[in-house]
Amino acid sequence: MGKVRATRHNGRKGKDGVFKAGHNDRTFNVENADHIDASRSFMNVYWDCYQGFNITDANGVRPERKFNFEQIEHAYYAEHFGDSIDAQNDRHIKSRHKERIRSVDDILKDPKTCPEETVYQLGTKDGHEDPALFAKVVAELIEEIQKLYGSNFKILNWALHMDEGTPHIHERHVFFADDGHGMNFPKQEKACEALGFELPNPDKKSSKRNNRKMSFDAEVRGLYIEIAEKYGVTIEKVPLEGKVHMDKNDYIIAKQNEEIADKKAELEELTLKISDIDAMANEVADKAYEKACEVVAETVKETTIKADVANIKNYENEILKPNSGATREQRNIAKVILDGAVSLLKRKSESIMAVVRDALNNPVIKKKNHEEIAEVARMSVRERLAQARMEADIKNASRDYNQKKHERGER
Repeated sequence: MGKVRATRHNGRKGKDGVFKAGHNDRTFNVENADHIDASRSFMNVYWDCYQGFNITDANGVRPERKFNFEQIEHAYYAEHFGDSIDAQNDRHIKSRHKERIRSVDDILKDPKTCPEETVYQLGTKDGHEDPALFAKVVAELIEEIQKLYGSNFKILNWALHMDEGTPHIHERHVFFADDGHGMNFPKQEKACEALGFELPNPDKKSSKRNNRKMSFDAEVRGLYIEIAEKYGVTIEKVPLEGKVHMDKNDYIIAKQNEEIADKKAELEELTLKISDIDAMANEVADKAYEKACEVVAETVKETTIKADVANIKNYENEILKPNSGATREQRNIAKVILDGAVSLLKRKSESIMAVVRDALNNPVIKKKNHEEIAEVARMSVRERLAQARMEADIKNASRDYNQKKHERGER
């Protein structure tokens, strides 16, 4: 046949958590899986590091396996990483951090330490290589990988699936390196470093977009293509562009990248850096405090003068009453004095405001009040961001649910 696309895709977890080995060795009722043709499952090939190959005989009968893939992985982790796990737990107990104690099962469920899964495929549902040749290519690749990197890398199991749209292989492995105490433990980046892989861009720091695992994957992909071509397979090396037909896994990867990009864009629209929040909160606090000083000073002035004037007027009314006991002359004098006091208070209103404003702008008082206002502003912004994130998550979840319904043909 013509050129085919060689697909190699890695992953550890999806929306439902870490990938489970049970999907690969079909330890579930395949009759209930719409994407699996159960009548062809007898053609699947299984292999694990303890029991070797498991295939059907000439009569289509598959030998019974003693252990499934999940049990194999648990056994390998317990055998090769159990001492490190026990030693870590002992240190946690001695440091009084029993909540950090973990079991083999915990390590297998942790996305950072669980086995990584790689999917291999040669071709698409519209055209693919002979499954026997494909299996031979990947089997040789797996053997070569183990030979080259076995000091810090172990292939645990793999399965050739013939009962789905396109023949493909699921392979699961673990990277391991010294845990710092002379024992091995699942450590991907340290394992790649121990194997001699460099950062793709040595001038930049290690990151999600610049790590030794990327160099490892590039080298293995090169081996994959080299072995395939040795067997006469012509590999399409031009990257996928535009709206062309993609094979199953390339399509999944492209869709995942689109979703990640969309969600990152949404998150960037909703999320401010902590420094931005602090700067904004301080700016709000400055303006809010300045305005508050004006409002408080004006309020104090008006409230104080109104209260004083009211008291003077009450006193004046009492004195000016005919039955107050004061003579007419005394009442006239009192009225002049009290009216003068009211006029004096009103003239002094600006000086009262100045006193209040000076008090509020006292550096100690201003700093304390400024910090309180800024903190309230920060909390308000964070609450709004949290609410926005929650609304975005609900929107995304609803979109994913409707997409799944659409894929199942539901309405």
